[in-house]
Amino acid sequence: MKLPDTTATTVDRGIGLKECEERCLKDCNCTAFANTDIRNGGSGCVIWTGEIFDIKNFAKGGQDLFVRLAAADLEDKRTKKRNIILGLSIGVSILLLLSFIIFRFWKRKQKQKQSVAIPKPIVTSQDSIMNEVVISSKRHLSGEMKTEDLELPLMDFEAIATATHNFSSTNKLGQGGFGIVYKGRLLDGKEIAVKRLSKMSLQGTDEFKNEVRLIARLQHINLVRLLGCCVDKGEKMLIYEYLENLSLDSHLFDKSRRSNLNWQLRFDIANGIARALLYLHQDSRFRIIHRDLKVSNILLDKNMIPKISDFGMARIFRRDETEANTRKVVGTYGYMSPEYAMNGIFSVKSDVFSFGVLLLEIISGKRSTGFYNSSGDLSLLGCVWRNWKERKGLDIIDPIIIDSLSSTFKTHEIVRCIHIGLLCVQERAEDRPAMSSVMVMLGSETTTLPEPKQPAFCVGRGPLEAELSKLGDDEWTVNQITLSVIDAR
Repeated sequence: MKLPDTTATTVDRGIGLKECEERCLKDCNCTAFANTDIRNGGSGCVIWTGEIFDIKNFAKGGQDLFVRLAAADLEDKRTKKRNIILGLSIGVSILLLLSFIIFRFWKRKQKQKQSVAIPKPIVTSQDSIMNEVVISSKRHLSGEMKTEDLELPLMDFEAIATATHNFSSTNKLGQGGFGIVYKGRLLDGKEIAVKRLSKMSLQGTDEFKNEVRLIARLQHINLVRLLGCCVDKGEKMLIYEYLENLSLDSHLFDKSRRSNLNWQLRFDIANGIARALLYLHQDSRFRIIHRDLKVSNILLDKNMIPKISDFGMARIFRRDETEANTRKVVGTYGYMSPEYAMNGIFSVKSDVFSFGVLLLEIISGKRSTGFYNSSGDLSLLGCVWRNWKERKGLDIIDPIIIDSLSSTFKTHEIVRCIHIGLLCVQERAEDRPAMSSVMVMLGSETTTLPEPKQPAFCVGRGPLEAELSKLGDDEWTVNQITLSVIDAR
């Protein structure tokens, strides 16, 4: 820059820049200094002691001028700079904190969307078990279910697709009204059963919610274990433990496999089913009515231990609640109790009826849903009842059982089980025994049994109806009946 006017200056050629600065600082009148010579060449210390003027800043070249400022002016600049730095630091910190909070909130919402606990109950559905869960605190159910306890391990779609070879038909175990069940193997070698709910089935969504909220917290050796679920890519899947021997009907109604079911094994299977029902009705945290107990819903593990599956239709009862009713009857033909099928009334005695049908199927080796014989148009229950009244109970026993019996004592045991089965399928719900009584009857040969009354549905069936029933369980898995009851004014 061009140095100021040199009228009020002092020059000392013998000192350098450092000494020049010190001399300026010691002189109260000093306003600026420079290390140069403005007269006749050379260099030295030039000190200005008055006002400085005639200054020009060159774009290029010129000399350096050091202007003396008051300490207050310097402090003000330092403070301003420090405040700018501090403000920027605080602003960045707040921005980072807000970003972290927003990220955590987003992650939590994403987790809740994938969690099983997030689907809310269908408030308009009187039959949905989720309604029972939601209002359980108001109805004082013992052992309250809490939303935060409803989560299960979640598996992603790709892992399940890989485990089932992309849902290959060779991995298909079975098919029902709500979708297909596949066998799978996880990367760690664990075998699983995957229930893939049909996207077209609205009822399948209800079943999914039901099963997740219910069976996930039931623990019993005779109940199938739910390992996790998948809610991904529009899919809803339930992952169960894989049971090597599949369902009871695949053994009981198969000519080649049925020969492996001797009486002792059948009796143990019936006992296991009875124990599971007793647990559901009496010993679990909740009183639970299964509502769809049938031979295809009984799965068998590698040791032929029975496990009840498929809790999509189940309902929770209060401890002081004995029965309920619905206008939407769902279940399987041949296993529904008459009061439920005709009037929508269900209770623990509805499951007792289904157990009785199961027990008679196990003994006879014949389907309740497709029974027909040329000697009479009777259902399985009607056939058993007729033979019982004619004292020909042994006539309904599966011949394979008779051939495998080791003693006469076992024959009496089978006849006693027929008696118990008939007690369970009596037409009036109040006449049927509770599952606790059934367990006592099954476990004791000395307990006196009451005489059974006529079972429900002892009506004739013609050949056409029998042929229709032979279509099997896959086509007749769910009976859905809407009841409209008109009362006189």
